[in-house]
Amino acid sequence: MAAWRGNAGSMLGILKIAYKLLVNDRAKFAALLVGITFAVFLMIQMTSLFSGILNRSSATVINIGASMWVMDPAVQTVANSIPMPDYVLDEVRSIPGVKYAVPLYSGGALAKLEDGAYQAVTVMGLDDSNLFGRPALLEGNIQDIFAENGFIVVKDAEFPKLNNPKVGTTFELNDHKAVIVGIGQVATSGLFGVPTLYTTHNRALQYLPNTRFTTSYILVEPKTTGDVATIEKDVKAMGYLALTKDEFMDKISTFYKYQTGLGTNMLLMTVISFIVGLSISGQTFYTFIIENLEKFGALKAIGAKGSELVAMILFQATFTALTGYGLGIGICAALIALARLRIPDYAAMITFPNIGMAFVMVVVIAGISSYVGVRKVLKIEPFDIFRG
Repeated sequence: MAAWRGNAGSMLGILKIAYKLLVNDRAKFAALLVGITFAVFLMIQMTSLFSGILNRSSATVINIGASMWVMDPAVQTVANSIPMPDYVLDEVRSIPGVKYAVPLYSGGALAKLEDGAYQAVTVMGLDDSNLFGRPALLEGNIQDIFAENGFIVVKDAEFPKLNNPKVGTTFELNDHKAVIVGIGQVATSGLFGVPTLYTTHNRALQYLPNTRFTTSYILVEPKTTGDVATIEKDVKAMGYLALTKDEFMDKISTFYKYQTGLGTNMLLMTVISFIVGLSISGQTFYTFIIENLEKFGALKAIGAKGSELVAMILFQATFTALTGYGLGIGICAALIALARLRIPDYAAMITFPNIGMAFVMVVVIAGISSYVGVRKVLKIEPFDIFRG
């Protein structure tokens, strides 16, 4: 026990010396921190922006909240629906395991505001019988949606584009009169900067031009989770696709990651930020080791073991990397919060996978920097230092 305490005390003393060596040269320490902090900031910023975009690309799926979605197999994103024949709804309702199934209309329209300006909008047509998928209301009564020309507007980042309408505001939608009867809120704003209106399914079909097929999606609630596989199999046999909420969101994310330039561009920026941080921190840390070779040689001359010198290098690299990691995340979080206050459409969001990926990259940076320093320190001979 006494020997263990002695070893622990010796190692603690070595680490204290390593800390003093590191922070004594403030310029070099600051350069190390700046390099890693900048790299972490870029990595978190790029991946957070990508995560925010992917989240908003699935905004309709999140906001509607249906357990399962039935669609045409060619659908890639929720915004680009392919209408299905009306008989599909009846067949889905007849599948064993389906608790209920309702149609959902999704389409685009051009709204003429009271001041004469035009604004593109997304119109969601909810099932007339139960209004499944309706937003939570901040103002108004949900029953008023059944009144003549009734629409609910979503109060999100795009709300000002409709001149901040109130309950009772009127406008034209494809030459039809529309009246705001409620103001709702949803969990996530859309990706493309278009305001969203909710109305009944039948009214949406009356107001918007349509093809001969009018059902954009079928929203399904299974009786139990065990019925999901059966429903997916039976819908596939009909020639259509049934996906759970998470599966549909994954499908949308896959489309944006691999079938657009978005994923590739974000990946390249993340790799570039990693290389920048690695090059700056690695070079600066190597310079730091070279300039302190005499001190390491002196420690070796007075009896410091190679393992203790390695522990010093690892401690210095780890301390610098974790400090820069924390600073980078903090700065990025502060700037994202500030940007959201100024720019409501700003989509970036920090997630645990983003933080975890940045941490892994910082560990790699610290490891490579440590390896460079360890090799140089272990090769040093005290005789060469004192002879010089």
